[in-house]
Amino acid sequence: MTENADNVSRIHKRYTLTTLTPSSHYLSLLISIIVTSATVTLALFAYFKTNDKIFFSLPLSIAVLYGTQVLDARLLKTEFSKIVHLSAFGNLLWFVTLLGGFVSAHVFAKPELLPIYITEGMFLFASFRIGLFTSVMGAKLKTAWAVCLIQPLAMFFAFVPSGSWIPMLSDLKVIGYGLVFLFLATAWTLLSDRAAGIKVPRTHKVLQAYVAAWTRNDPSEMETLMEERSQPTKVSTFQILFKTKNNEFRLVVPDVHPGPFHPIGGSNIPYLIYKNLNYSAMVMHSVSDHSLNLPSKSQVDAYLSSLTKSSIIHKGFDCTKPVTVQVNKARAVGMLFGKTAVLILSLSPHGMEDVPLYVKSELEQYGKNRGFEKILIVDSHNAMGEEILKQDSDDLLKAAKSNLDTLITKEAYPLEIGYANSENLKIQADDLGPGKVGMMCLKINNEKFFLGWADSNNMRNGLREEIVSSLSKSGYNLLDICTSDSHYKAREARNKYGYFYFGSLSESQEVASWYLNLAKKSEQNLSPTMFETLQQETDVKVMGPKQLENYSKSLDRAMRITQGFLIGTTAFFLFTLL
Repeated sequence: MTENADNVSRIHKRYTLTTLTPSSHYLSLLISIIVTSATVTLALFAYFKTNDKIFFSLPLSIAVLYGTQVLDARLLKTEFSKIVHLSAFGNLLWFVTLLGGFVSAHVFAKPELLPIYITEGMFLFASFRIGLFTSVMGAKLKTAWAVCLIQPLAMFFAFVPSGSWIPMLSDLKVIGYGLVFLFLATAWTLLSDRAAGIKVPRTHKVLQAYVAAWTRNDPSEMETLMEERSQPTKVSTFQILFKTKNNEFRLVVPDVHPGPFHPIGGSNIPYLIYKNLNYSAMVMHSVSDHSLNLPSKSQVDAYLSSLTKSSIIHKGFDCTKPVTVQVNKARAVGMLFGKTAVLILSLSPHGMEDVPLYVKSELEQYGKNRGFEKILIVDSHNAMGEEILKQDSDDLLKAAKSNLDTLITKEAYPLEIGYANSENLKIQADDLGPGKVGMMCLKINNEKFFLGWADSNNMRNGLREEIVSSLSKSGYNLLDICTSDSHYKAREARNKYGYFYFGSLSESQEVASWYLNLAKKSEQNLSPTMFETLQQETDVKVMGPKQLENYSKSLDRAMRITQGFLIGTTAFFLFTLL
């Protein structure tokens, strides 16, 4: 795994905390009503030893709960769904405080302390609101202070007997406890927001931009932040354009990398290239990393518009038969079109992340020394895994070099090409991007070979082998299946990856049937072919090697600050119980 891939992984792990909210604000509303009901019941029966007010206090508290949620949304000018999620967690915190206080009072035989815990829970709820209002919703600190007590205090008045209002709210000890919680929340807000330093925006600003992209599918704020810190560079895109009598098909190897995460920047760039090329292309994952992410839609549009201005490197009609070389876990599939070699690297069924950049640079030099005009290296990205070990990377190099040495000796033959995509198959799969799947058939010296493609972010380990085996039983020689490494998400993925890799939702037998269908169609579409090797260089802004590292480090610092405050707040809370 490259350092930038590691940074993206670390950022994702931090931001997965934002997925802890329930999947729907209706569910959060139900949770807050249930928790409020439990809080009111516990307070009236266990704290105030009364049951004759439950039928009045409970509906009143629920009405106040909903009314203050609506009021919060209007005062803070934010989505009602955010307020409801926050309210559910805040009320749960209040209930836990009451429950802890009830247990503590009975363990230490001090029932006279019970009222303190109701008021303390109210202040703890209010301090929680300060932190969330400022960090997630972007409220100013003074606004958060002005609004933080509205819902907790209104609910306090709804279920606490009126005769206890003044004694409970004038208790100096509990007021002291409450002020400590409020000032801890304020200190956390100030320190965590400044954890980023000068190289990236304020931590809370980044968080708010991320939440806007995640909850409202609005990437504009995040893209603005990223593009401001991106650097101009020149990126290359290589294509092999296959021309038959009636159709065209392209094998595309762009140096831009999908990402950083949906729906920001070039997260869906493989499909956009595919669409831009008339839905007749396989957009492969090059040996690249997240430093080559396009940060915004404007940069994506600039890149796509340049694809029509490619220059021709080579033309030809002949191709060698594919060569496959296996070295331990590493596999390299190679084809030679004229003097342009295509190498597809894989560790499947063993896991893999992005192929290290040194593999590409060394293979390009190796190919140049042996007279190849161009080496196009494809990272098949077809098995889930961690960082590629040095031994495995070296084995990929050995397999690829051996493949090139063999290709030099191979005889070239006239080429026939057939292509089929899944646009008419009506595939519904949330572990695929909008490009779905595709298949390429190569007929060389009366032998047929197939290459599969999926617009997805990686594949389940072993899925590639299951599909290859299934097609082999039907007489189809499937060389490999490559994914685009798309960072598109059809729907929210509440897992440690933040996305659904191909095969995590789709059944292998169904997937194999898709590819068998496409293999038959691509075979039917076979036609004599000429090819052109194309190259295009585009001036765009990319995120660069340091931007993601800076985001990752700032989030790490903010998390350490948060952990410190959580430990301190929890310790103080336990002290109040004792």
